[in-house]
Order: sequence, then C-alpha cells, then structure tokens
Amino acid sequence: MPTLNWIGKEKVINHHQDVPYKILEPLYNYELGVMNYELDATLNSGNKIIHGDNLEALKSLLPEYEGKIKCIYIDPPYNTGNESWVYNDNVNHPKIKKWLGEVVGKDGEDLTRHDKWLCMMYPRLKLLHKLLSNDGVIFISIDDNEQANLKLICDEIFGARNYLGLISRKQSSGSKNDMGNSKVITTADYILPYKKNDFEFLPYQIKNNKKFNLKDEIGFYSIRALEMQGGGDTLPQRSKMGYSIYHRKADNQIKLLFDYNLENEIVYEEENKELLSLGFICYRPRKRDMALGRWRWGDGTFIERFNNNQVYFDKGRVYMKERASDVVNKYPEALIEDYLNTQGTNELKEIFYSKTFDFPKPSELLKFIFTVSTDKNSIILDSFAGSGTTAHAVLNLNKQDGGNRKYILIEMEDYADTITAERVKRVVMGYGNSETSITGLKTEGTGGSFNYYQLGEPLFLEEDVLNEAVGLENILKYIWYSETRTSYSPTKPSLVEENYHIGTKDQTDYYFYYTKDAVTTVDYDFMAKIKHKASQYIIYADNCLLEKDFMLKHHIIFKKIPRDITRF
Repeated sequence: MPTLNWIGKEKVINHHQDVPYKILEPLYNYELGVMNYELDATLNSGNKIIHGDNLEALKSLLPEYEGKIKCIYIDPPYNTGNESWVYNDNVNHPKIKKWLGEVVGKDGEDLTRHDKWLCMMYPRLKLLHKLLSNDGVIFISIDDNEQANLKLICDEIFGARNYLGLISRKQSSGSKNDMGNSKVITTADYILPYKKNDFEFLPYQIKNNKKFNLKDEIGFYSIRALEMQGGGDTLPQRSKMGYSIYHRKADNQIKLLFDYNLENEIVYEEENKELLSLGFICYRPRKRDMALGRWRWGDGTFIERFNNNQVYFDKGRVYMKERASDVVNKYPEALIEDYLNTQGTNELKEIFYSKTFDFPKPSELLKFIFTVSTDKNSIILDSFAGSGTTAHAVLNLNKQDGGNRKYILIEMEDYADTITAERVKRVVMGYGNSETSITGLKTEGTGGSFNYYQLGEPLFLEEDVLNEAVGLENILKYIWYSETRTSYSPTKPSLVEENYHIGTKDQTDYYFYYTKDAVTTVDYDFMAKIKHKASQYIIYADNCLLEKDFMLKHHIIFKKIPRDITRF
C-alpha cells in the first residue's frame, strides 16, 4: 500500500502518545434556559462541549470514550491559504505554529503549508481512530487542496480496505466561486468516509438516500406496492395471486382469506365483519379497468416475507420492503446535491440574526449522515466543532425519531462559548420570529441539555510528578483506564475503608495505595488487610517491602508511583 511522506512526519507519527493528559474541568450545565454552575452527578447530561486544543481534548476523552464513539464527523481546515477564513486555513494559527515548533523543531521552518496541515492532522486522526467504536464510521469534509493527501493518511491509519468511497457534495451554484489557479469553476467539496473495522456498512445507503430513506431495526429500505402493476396485473392472468389480507396493527397479526381467488371461483366483495370487529383492516389489490387486480406474491411467499419483516402497511395499501442490502450491483454515483453552503449560512442568520461564521455546513447534511450511520443511542463526536452544526443536527434528529443520541463537540477558539455553545442553547429553546426570521416563522426548540468544559490541569507535572491538584477521582480514572482500557465507575464510598482497592477486572484486583503529602509502603501489614481474594494483585504505592518469593507465590505485581503509571 502506498504511503505518504512529508517533512516532519517522523516527529508526529507517534506524537499522540506524548500529548499530555489533561483533566476536563466542568464549568456549567445548561438545560432549557437554566445555567447550573454547582455541578454534581445528577447534572451530567452526557452531551459535552469542550473549549480547548482538540488534540489535548481528544486525549482527555480516552478514559471514558475509547472505542465508544459510533460516528465521528469533522470539518477540518481545508488549507486553502486564505487567511480570512475562521480556521486560518494555511495553518498559520499562532497555537498551531507554537505546537509545530515544539514538536517538529527546526525542521518546521522548512514546512510547506501542506506539510504543516499533515503534521496537524495526523496525531488527531490517530486519537480519533482510538475513540471510534469497532462498528463506527468517521466522515471527513475536505476539498481539492488536501483531499488526495487526506486519503493517503486515512488509508494508513484506518486501513484502505475500510474506505467506503468518495462522496462529492455540491456546495454552491458556482457563480461566485473563486477559481484561484484552476481553470474549472469548483462547485463541490468531498466527504471521505471510513469504517473502523471489517463490518458491513453499505456505502450505497449514503449514495442513494432518496430511495432507501426509510429505516427499521434491520436497516434502510424503500417501499414498492405489493399489488401488481403493468403487464399481467389482473387476477385472470395469475389466478393464484388473489386473496384478502387482514392486518391488525395493534399486535401486528395477519390473516389471509381466500375469498378473492378465481381458481376457487369465489369472489366476495364484502369484507369479513368478524375480523373487522376484532380490529383487523382488509387489504385487496385495486381493480384494473373493471378487472380484479392481483398481488405480486402468492400466499406462501407473503407469509414467509411478512415473518421476515419485509411487508409494510400504510394508508390502505400494502407494500413490499426493498432493502439496500438486497440490491446487487446498483451503486449510484456518490453525489449529494441537496445541501448547499448557502443553507448553512441562512441557518445561522436565522439563529443569530446576522452572519457569524464563514462557510458553515447545513445541519440537514449532518443529520443525513447521522441518520445513515447511527442508532438512537449512539455517541457522535466532532473535534472541529466550529459553529456547532453537529449538535444542531443531533438535536433535530433526536426530536424527529425520539432518539437519545449524545454529542461531544470540541472547539479551540474563544468563540466556543459565544457561538458554538450559544447556538446549541438557541436550538434547544427555539429561535427566530416573524420579524427577524428569513422564513417569517419561529423554529420550535428541540429541548435538551449539555455540559460545558474547559481543559484543566495536566495529570503529570514536569519531571513526571503526579499532580495532586487534579483530585483523587481523576487520578483513579486514569489509572483504571491505563490498566484495563475501560472507563472507571467508582462504587466504593471510601478508598481508605476498602484498603485502597479501586476495582476488579478479569480476576485481577487493583489497588492504589496513595496518600497526599505522605509516603506509602506496601508491606505485610498492608497485605494482611486485603479482604478480597483474587488471582492476581496489581498494587500502586511509593515503596514495597515485600520479598520477591512472597510476591511470586501470591501473584502480586508492585508498581511505583508515579514511575510505573502507564502513559498513553
């Protein structure tokens, strides 16, 4: 597989492992117009908006969210070289330049804007890959400036076999687009989708959403009338295709009556009153030029496919479900034409009454992406949150289908509260009115809540000193994750009362024998107080006085604080 090299790659290829782990510091909870600054566990909405460098914020999410994000959407800088863009697309943002100087060093002085962009993106994509669930998908918006480079580094990180195919999105009419050095008016950008692992994610569900736009517990489908249409559509031509279908919606029961079958020479025009009284509705094919119509399926096929959830009833008619997975070799072109940039701009004008952000994506585009890639309880992440379109789309989709999807937004810039979070507040409460709205209508609120965070102190200070200021719970969360790669849920009322036992996983007991401003020592007195029997014991402390043979006999592993705390 071809790989991409650039100046600085060797310095950033594993840099995600060196990013300092910082604590997420909660600032407030927002719910239906109420700001709560005194936070406790009851005010954890599950929705997060984080202000801070997205590389560090992604690292901070790992203990709670590694392998749990169902869908990631990011809209990173397109790297156009246009300084007027909000994202400073030539990657000359002061924070990025400072980071490049620290990580890449003097080589950074020779970087082109493409080198800088790749150095910025690579470690972020590595962390996003860790956060994505095994059945998750990432969607990345990009344009011609970096699409080819992005494809190669995504092939390297996510795997070329997990690439789902390039999606083109018409972003404008082209009448006002700057052609730059190109001789072609550019009216489209792209979305690169990758899945995490080798599971069945059907790209034509995305490419042909206008057809497969209905969804049930099995997946996406379209509907087609069960009654035969066109040639051979009357009962005399296929006499075994005539029967009445009685369906009761309350318990999804069916009964077939052969009162509509020429072969039996029985045709009853009246519906069965007994079944009607029991709540059934009668369905029959419509007549064709005074001749009796017929179904596409015989009774045996109908019953089999009804039992396999392949039948749909609606407004007096019966439909057969056609699933995307049943369509063989019908891959339409990957072109999305319905979601122009002007829709996103007008959307923000409706919310803020003025233009507050350049080139925001329309929320309907993201809602479409989340519709085809998530279920009702998925977690969705956007680490280049911008104006907050991702949260807007999630809230609208939840309102539409009764879902409980959660969103995590990360924004580096200072407008994280005044634009990103403020937009979400207005979507929750409703926005626009007859005087200010472009449409002349008020948009009803979606309801909902979120927690707002900033990046706090690092867990480790200089010279690998454990930062006690972050609090014991944050230290334990990190220790537990570094050992088990699972999130930490404290169940003990007091760590001291449990002899510093923090949890058990896979028959291994974990202990964190730590006391602020004091030296802790694992000795025989400490071991005598252990109440729980396990196959193995991993004990963190400052010192250990146990003999080696005793530790081997009792399967004890000692880890010195902070030296042996794993950095991830």
